[in-house]
Amino acid sequence: MKRGKKLRRSFYVYLFRHGQTTFNRDGRFTGWLDPGVTKLGTRHARIIARKLRRKKFQVAFYTRLKRSKQTLKEVLKFHPECKKLIRDDRMIERNYGKLNGTTHEDFIKKMGKKLYDLEVHGDLIGDLSKEGRREVERALGEEEFKLIHRGFYVPPPAGESFADVEKRVRSFVRDLIKIMKKQKVNVAISAHGNSIRLFRKIMEKASIPETTSWFIPYDKVFFYKVKI
Repeated sequence: MKRGKKLRRSFYVYLFRHGQTTFNRDGRFTGWLDPGVTKLGTRHARIIARKLRRKKFQVAFYTRLKRSKQTLKEVLKFHPECKKLIRDDRMIERNYGKLNGTTHEDFIKKMGKKLYDLEVHGDLIGDLSKEGRREVERALGEEEFKLIHRGFYVPPPAGESFADVEKRVRSFVRDLIKIMKKQKVNVAISAHGNSIRLFRKIMEKASIPETTSWFIPYDKVFFYKVKI
């Protein structure tokens, strides 16, 4: 080691998603609405708790939504060393705006009918049978669902795009690293599928196609090392 050079220490971020909620189970856009976790969701939280049982962290972050708090509660049962809990809604779920609470299936049906009327009716295939029209409506609805659900720059009506979520998550990451450096602590974060998606994009330097392709499991912990 060169004279005068400081040794860098490593601290860790333990990032995890809340357990399954009633809305997740029913295929609804959850967004900023506040359903609780299911029995399966509690089992997910306990799996996370077991995976982190032998890890140490001194600070834990959560959001205002009960699913984040319920999951963190299970994890904290094994961590008396964690003395500081911080609520930070920059890690809250993506806001689906007017779609919050609606089912994915209803969206596909309604949007498919709307797009059919706007884009198809009256053109060369306007005389489809009822069955043919239903097939076209569903195909149009599914394409719009994919665009809203996984399109990076496309926000739902009155909601957030992934690009919008990335801005607030990037701000959170900057402040998180400052806290870790100043206080020299490991941290746990009880977050949500889409905020985790953008946290991963930032920390892993992932591309947009890679980011939008990810499924964020309910029972997985993402580990990140921060050198200080």
